[in-house]
Amino acid sequence: MPLKITPPKPSVATEDGVPKTGPAGTGAAKSGAVKSAVSAPAAKAKTGGGKTGGGKTGAKATAGTGAPKGGAKAPAKLAAKPAAKPATKPATKPASTGKRRQVAPPPPGPAPRRNKAVANAAAAAHGKTLLAWSEEEIAEAFARFEAQDPEPKGELNHTDAFTLLVAVVLSAQATDTGVNKATTGLFAAAATPAAMVTLGEEEVARHIRTLGLYRGKAKNVVELSRLLLERHAGVVPRDREALEALPGVGRKTANVVLNIAFGAPTIAVDTHLFRVANRTGLAPGPTPLAVELGLEARIPDHFKLHAHHWLILHGRYICKATKPECGRCIIADLCRWPEKRF
Repeated sequence: MPLKITPPKPSVATEDGVPKTGPAGTGAAKSGAVKSAVSAPAAKAKTGGGKTGGGKTGAKATAGTGAPKGGAKAPAKLAAKPAAKPATKPATKPASTGKRRQVAPPPPGPAPRRNKAVANAAAAAHGKTLLAWSEEEIAEAFARFEAQDPEPKGELNHTDAFTLLVAVVLSAQATDTGVNKATTGLFAAAATPAAMVTLGEEEVARHIRTLGLYRGKAKNVVELSRLLLERHAGVVPRDREALEALPGVGRKTANVVLNIAFGAPTIAVDTHLFRVANRTGLAPGPTPLAVELGLEARIPDHFKLHAHHWLILHGRYICKATKPECGRCIIADLCRWPEKRF
């Protein structure tokens, strides 16, 4: 007798736990959860055989077991928000008494310092509006300078035109005192163009390392020494154009060398002279060149040789940038500065 098997019922396919709808478009959902699988019923099959050895033999076949039900849990409830705090009223300001609050004045202190650049700019601004000096006043001023110091000297240590040239090149953005300290050892090691080239840039830099921009200055000193040997047989030239063609040499440096080394009546305008010319109204100008040309046009010829020394020393020790000593000034009565301090 053939075995009779009952076919199982088809299960419902799922996608991400959500049952797909069949052709009829049906799906099962219970309490918001979806069944993930449907179990198939067990199929039983009876077998009956002939008698064997006087006994009956029966067989039962189990066609399948039920699959466990699956479903998503219901989402947890959101936590309750804390109760908002009651708004507090801003504190009320005390009623005005009608009196103004008195603020104590700041304690007295020193006036803010002014550097040389600021002082020079202020002097140049004053110079634009000051009354010009008469020829008689200019002659009187330089006659007083001459009477006080007939033979003024520069303060850079040197022995000849070459060491003077080197010292002036090194004096850019440095004091004469600082330059003299640096050149003491330098000139002991090399006092000629040939010796300076032999000494070399590194050794020159070592001697002048206390000065600002010393590496650039060392390079200029060695190179100008080489060019003096190459172009001028190791001799410092006497004309401005040849001097200004050397590294590190500008108009002011050339004027100093021409005046001190060769006795030319040139006027070298440094920061001190620029300030004095503008502050006093002697020769106001917005640039060093304008001041230089103004002084050359105004100063009598017989004063020109020492004029720049008198004015530089006057600016360095009397007509200072931040604290001018007007009480010691020998031309205070001629000076046009409206802020003279006695």
